[in-house]
Amino acid sequence: MDAQLLGRALQGISCEKDVLIDILTQRCNSQRLMIAEAYRDMYGRDLITDLKENLSHHLKEVMVGLMYPPASYDAHEFWHALKGVDTEEKCLIDILASRTNMEIFQMKEAYLMQYNNDLQQDIDSETSGHFRDTLMNLAQGTRMEGYADPSTAAQDAMILWEACQRKTGEHKNMLQMILCNKSYQQLWMVFQEFQSISGQDIVDAINECYDGYFQELLVAIVLCVRDKPSYFAYRLHNAIHDFGFHNKTVIRILIARSEIDLMTIRQRYKERYGKSLFHDIKHFASGHYESALLAICAGDAEDY
Repeated sequence: MDAQLLGRALQGISCEKDVLIDILTQRCNSQRLMIAEAYRDMYGRDLITDLKENLSHHLKEVMVGLMYPPASYDAHEFWHALKGVDTEEKCLIDILASRTNMEIFQMKEAYLMQYNNDLQQDIDSETSGHFRDTLMNLAQGTRMEGYADPSTAAQDAMILWEACQRKTGEHKNMLQMILCNKSYQQLWMVFQEFQSISGQDIVDAINECYDGYFQELLVAIVLCVRDKPSYFAYRLHNAIHDFGFHNKTVIRILIARSEIDLMTIRQRYKERYGKSLFHDIKHFASGHYESALLAICAGDAEDY
């Protein structure tokens, strides 16, 4: 039924965008993949290709993005961030700082299948310095999971403190090795010990001692360890308010987190900034593009 309605909407005299939005934003990813199969069986055409041909600009980015499985969508965004005219470092940071080992593994497989390239080799060739080294470490997807050793937390915290004081290449490597490989549970304890040793929050220390994308990546890791929904609420607010509505960032986060923690991101956003995500999207976006974003955001009338 959905595939038939989409076919009529896409192959009529004029594209019925409201129908596309109503269907594709209200189905989960697995349902959309089944709709795409039924569409191919019914019309002998690829749904993504037809969406690309009938839509334009940011609405096309949203509707096409919804049709990718999560790992394929991450791979798609990562490839474009690396291989575009300018490397989009913030996209690389958002993805690798926040994904689980399994999500990273699945993204690397999808990247290889879609682009016939090795993701880590592309990171190596397209980025540089300690920023590259940290991305490479995260891309291995070897963070310990569910393990914590209180007896080593103070030692790790001391290493982080020394790395923030001395800032040599060796200390930078030790810093990123801890942040990229220790479990979230371990890092929670390490950050508490760091506060005790230095009298300073780890984020403030990193911001004081380092700069550039290396600093942004380290801070993103810390924020994701503490609370991923809060991190993405912060990134969305920056994208909407500090960058004049940075469409790619807003689209990517809404789609990528839509079936993971978007409801919690909405809560964190309103708690932290006083206005709802729904309100801010409605204020800055317009037309069918606005309708699609709001449908994914799934805000209530009182959110405005």
